Amino acid sequence: MTSAVEPGSPPLRKFRFAAGGEGNAEEGGARKFIKLAQQAEEYGYDSFMIPDHLGNQVGPIAALGALAVATDKIRLGTAVLANGFRHPAVLAKDAATIDVLSRGRLELGIGAGWMKEEFDKGGITYDKPSVRIEKLDETLTILDVLLRGQECNFEGKHYQIKGLKGSPRPRQGPRPPIAVGGGGPKMLALAAKHADIVSVVPVTTKEGKLLLSGITMEKTIERVDLIRQAAGDRFADIELNWAITTIVITDDREQIAEMALQALDKGFPPNMEVDVKLGVEDILTSPYIAIGTFEEIADQIRNTRAKTTMSYVGVFPTQMDAFAPVIPLLRGE
Repeated sequence: MTSAVEPGSPPLRKFRFAAGGEGNAEEGGARKFIKLAQQAEEYGYDSFMIPDHLGNQVGPIAALGALAVATDKIRLGTAVLANGFRHPAVLAKDAATIDVLSRGRLELGIGAGWMKEEFDKGGITYDKPSVRIEKLDETLTILDVLLRGQECNFEGKHYQIKGLKGSPRPRQGPRPPIAVGGGGPKMLALAAKHADIVSVVPVTTKEGKLLLSGITMEKTIERVDLIRQAAGDRFADIELNWAITTIVITDDREQIAEMALQALDKGFPPNMEVDVKLGVEDILTSPYIAIGTFEEIADQIRNTRAKTTMSYVGVFPTQMDAFAPVIPLLRGE
């Protein structure tokens, strides 16, 4: 198997760990959401991330404001904001304010927006992919200026900013880190151009279905290589992130992997498209699946970093408790 680590590459980054919160908006959900972030902080996660949807969840900007005062050390971010929901000038103001309130703990994740259903229900124009990427490119250019507290003059195809100065001045310098995720070549190239943190996600089809091949180590290495080529000299300054979608604590990794393959043979989830037949080794080496004892999972994550240079590990809220014992095994490495 090939590796994304090239001879003469800069030293591997130390591990960081992110937990995500869904923030269900039903009665009591917002309060439980705060407790979830506080629990993540106690477990030792480095950051807590909030998604951005118009469905049954808390609003990410307001939630970040609450978490800024409800937590002490954990970094706070979005994974990820849908660009089409907010004008970049307004987003820059909100993001800078959150960074001040949190005493410099913001990580601003933003993407092109992909859930057409939410745009349609909200009466918000859902552009074709090329236009959404164009808009995100312009937004990232604008945010880079405003979040430095500088005056922005920008004449783009989709956004025009005339003499607007970013305020308040964020606590972090030169600005809060910006994260962008992607799986396809165009989004990965855009992320490589602008982002401080790039989230490497499996490739999806035009219909939004996950390609099964995208979870393999081989395809992950290919995506990291695309980022390296697009970033050029910037690559050494980019932190690479990925999210583990499934965690199973067990003393028999192989048996669980075989059971997973048998389950897939009987039928695939509706959000997945089968484009390859996987083997046990594909499951056990996939960056997006963690199976084994805590020590085996830690070794698997070390192997992922060694082969891909990815070092910023994310887990979903339902997996936060299960993964927590792995953190001290990797802390400081």
